[in-house]
Amino acid sequence: MRIAVDAMGGDHAPAKIVEGAVLAAKEFADTEFILVGDQEAVKKELAVNHAEGVANLSITHAPEVMGMGEAPIEAVRGKRKSSVTMGVQLVAEGRAEAVFSAGNTGAAVAAATVLMKPLGAIKRPGIAVSFPTHFGTTTIIDVGANIHCQPIHLLQYAIMATVYSQQILGIRNPRVGLLNIGSEDKKGNELVRETRQLLEGHAHVNFIGNIEGYDIYRGVCDVVVCEGFVGNVILKVAEGLSGSLLDDVEEAFGKTSTGKTKECAGVIQQLRNRNDYAEYGGAPLLGVDGICIIGHGTSNERAVFNALRVARGFGGNHVIQHIAEAV
Repeated sequence: MRIAVDAMGGDHAPAKIVEGAVLAAKEFADTEFILVGDQEAVKKELAVNHAEGVANLSITHAPEVMGMGEAPIEAVRGKRKSSVTMGVQLVAEGRAEAVFSAGNTGAAVAAATVLMKPLGAIKRPGIAVSFPTHFGTTTIIDVGANIHCQPIHLLQYAIMATVYSQQILGIRNPRVGLLNIGSEDKKGNELVRETRQLLEGHAHVNFIGNIEGYDIYRGVCDVVVCEGFVGNVILKVAEGLSGSLLDDVEEAFGKTSTGKTKECAGVIQQLRNRNDYAEYGGAPLLGVDGICIIGHGTSNERAVFNALRVARGFGGNHVIQHIAEAV
């Protein structure tokens, strides 16, 4: 498998991106990693990581860099030689099977939509993020790819996330919930009410009805469907809250004799790892004709490594084909 890596995308690029790719290249010898970015900058980081001679690492020079604050469509059209655009282009041309970027999310989504093209009848792609709860793994779609949704988009999100949960997470019949401000049928705005009508009784969706925000962590469903604006807010709140709570726990235990033991420190670290986005890597952009993994803007080398692991597994499970068949 060949995976294109946007070496210039992210808050810690190219250093942490290249370091993560080197870790992946050493771990997965049967996969080629194509570092797309400024050739000299990438070479410098490869030298820092003593990886100049790693056989399954190569460089594709991209002279332009996509800024985090640039408008997506305009940036993709105006910067066709940017690292993210050229990385997506490699997949579109069949020279790579997957692309990873921790840079400008909007630009990555726009480039994938324009260059890879939508998958079959899919109207809009959606970003699916899976995270742990006490009851298993929950997937939220969408968390930022599309903030202007129509009911058909949310219906297709439900179908795609169902397939993803089956093929990647091993959930045989994923329960799908529609995020709303109440469980009653008539609650919510027009978008949510019309989407509910589409989901009810759908042959490929195990729809359980409306859910509220607190249901996400209660094991009520395996897939949460919402528009990208709402999903992105939920994701960022969840990340911030989990980190803050663990800081509070660590501080509280640190004031006790028990909390100063190695055992206690180890348990807290395990909890941090379980809730650390770096351990889960990137999130797949579902609905485009190719594998596109979106990383957190603050991705470190561990997050990059895990995102590339996700991309590799995504291809091995033929998720794209399964989604196309389901839709």
